[in-house]
Amino acid sequence: MRPIVIVPACTRDFGEHPYHAAQHKYCDAVVLGADCAPMILPSLGPALDLETMLQLCDGIMLTGSASNVHPSYYSEDVLDPSLPQDPARDETTLPLIRAAVGRGIPIIAICRGFQEMNVALGGSLHQAVQAVPGKFDHRENAELGMDEQYGDAHKISIVPGGFLHGVLGADEIPVNSLHGQGVNELAPGLVVEATAEDGLVEAFSVGAAPGFTLAVQWHPEWRITHNPYSMKMFGAFGQACRDYRARKQGRL
Repeated sequence: MRPIVIVPACTRDFGEHPYHAAQHKYCDAVVLGADCAPMILPSLGPALDLETMLQLCDGIMLTGSASNVHPSYYSEDVLDPSLPQDPARDETTLPLIRAAVGRGIPIIAICRGFQEMNVALGGSLHQAVQAVPGKFDHRENAELGMDEQYGDAHKISIVPGGFLHGVLGADEIPVNSLHGQGVNELAPGLVVEATAEDGLVEAFSVGAAPGFTLAVQWHPEWRITHNPYSMKMFGAFGQACRDYRARKQGRL
């Protein structure tokens, strides 16, 4: 059996009905990149039985989203009320992250998921990176087509000898950029794995975590099979999930 990877859902309204939803590209990345089985987790907040979910899963992928983590979680007010929020997802993923890290469950986090991990573990965010002196505008151009929006936007420098460096075997790679928020204060215990040209943190790991924990600000899931670096990243995550499953079953 393939390892089971939890993919937390966003909440969306389609017509007059609310849905729990996850984009195809994230589920595809779990299957095609990690060779695992995705299980979409509804964002039920405190009503969710996290203990059952954590016993079932062998890994977690935190997806990107149009919504932002509510700034009350890092003691700030909302800077731009026009930007979308998803309180049900916040109430689901933040405790999920803390519980999973402590258990050594492998985690790969993307964009919003990257920001969720930092906030869940005690960090804070820039709510508008483009307004921070010395930082670039990391947002996509919404007037372009999807392939152009998800095309390479800038390079990142990977920390030599770090976890990500070991996974990718590269000092520098080009990445896409589709985010307006980013790391302000890094949570205690997190280790910077890569930075953008303006110094913004683009990847981190959890230093003391007993399992695979990698968070990236870009979108490696986009057309994953066409990007060898993305395939290496998800391949390493998938192997970590298989190893975790084997340990859980007493085979390692």
